[in-house]
Amino acid sequence: MIIAAPASGQGKTTVMLGLLRCLAEDGVAVQPYKCGPDYIDPAFHRAACGRDSFNLDSWAMPGGLLAAQLARGGDMAVAEGSMGLFDGVAMPGASGTGASADMAALTGWPVVLVLDVSGAAQTVGALAAGMARFRPDVRVAGVILNRVASPRHDRLCRLGLAAAGLPVLGALPRRGDLSLPERHLGLVQAVEHPDLDRAIAAYAAFLRAHVDLGALRALAAGGVAGRPCRIRPPGQRIALAQDAAFSFVYPHLLDGWRTAGAEIVPFSPLADQPPPVADVCWLPGGYPELHAGAIAAAGTFLAGLRRFAQTRPVHGECGGYMVLGEVLVDGNGVAHEMAGLLGLRTSYERRRMHLGYRLATLAAPMPGLAAGTRLRGHEFHYSTILSQPDAPLAMITDADGTPVPETGSCRGHVSGSFLHLIAEVP
Repeated sequence: MIIAAPASGQGKTTVMLGLLRCLAEDGVAVQPYKCGPDYIDPAFHRAACGRDSFNLDSWAMPGGLLAAQLARGGDMAVAEGSMGLFDGVAMPGASGTGASADMAALTGWPVVLVLDVSGAAQTVGALAAGMARFRPDVRVAGVILNRVASPRHDRLCRLGLAAAGLPVLGALPRRGDLSLPERHLGLVQAVEHPDLDRAIAAYAAFLRAHVDLGALRALAAGGVAGRPCRIRPPGQRIALAQDAAFSFVYPHLLDGWRTAGAEIVPFSPLADQPPPVADVCWLPGGYPELHAGAIAAAGTFLAGLRRFAQTRPVHGECGGYMVLGEVLVDGNGVAHEMAGLLGLRTSYERRRMHLGYRLATLAAPMPGLAAGTRLRGHEFHYSTILSQPDAPLAMITDADGTPVPETGSCRGHVSGSFLHLIAEVP
């Protein structure tokens, strides 16, 4: 099934994490998913149920990759939607517009709507009815009410949904203490949460008290059969930066690299570790702007990275790209020297949100990929480019085909861009 909503902030994550934990506690091998290009929520899903969570992205992922994602096994699959159920881009991509509704249509999975009913009553029936009828190929199977103020409020909301012909699967009372801390790119990362297991356990207890879990399990439908999808690794042995500053990499990429026979060797720049012996070094995105001073002081890491780049490929995505540059200006306006392998200078002090799907055509090779290769990915950051003097790595457009100035850079064995790679265009 897909847990969705009319918009962000309705309570999808509370329901998703609580449901995953409840199912795991009941002995169900539940396979979690996240619709759209999100690299933070999947870590929370894993913490809730003990299984790796994978993305389902109809704009960026071709059919073969989507089918492979849907063939992850388990007794039951639950996907958390993104934004509103029908929200996507205007121009369809590999398999759709990126909307969660696309995945509901492609899989036939039922949709459970989470509705924040604050400030409304019977009208929520009209909202749910409109969503249920908006796309004939999407089946809205039921509703969970969230932030219910009183028994009377609950009763009035149920009257509206009964008129709409939609079952109420649960009603969650208003609770101000059930929230996770947030940061500028979304939730604070799972590894940084001081007491995540206790928070998820509280979500699960909340759902058990107020949601019909048996009815939810009865709604679950079968998935789409999978078929192989090849994801080319950037090298046979990959040195992967992995810590609180470098953690944004899509799980399906790592899984695809391993399936193709690559070995992934993690290391921590924040622990001042140099890249291990490998064919390629990959610096994912994350929050280097919050750790710029520690990175600048990590002499062993920086010296090892520079030595590595003399003979072997190094690639940085988003935050990793910023670290490959000359200077990173933090939120307080302090300039920190980075690796200097590219001429890039970026500033988190000058914040402006850059968000959206990206289609890239490589103007130069990057690890494992030749010039001319077309890639689909996603960009999400607040840092601003002050200078980007090296040769562009790619020609990059948004989902509507409009060119964007964040083309990435390349110099010698080093490449990087703000693009978070999702899939190669077949």
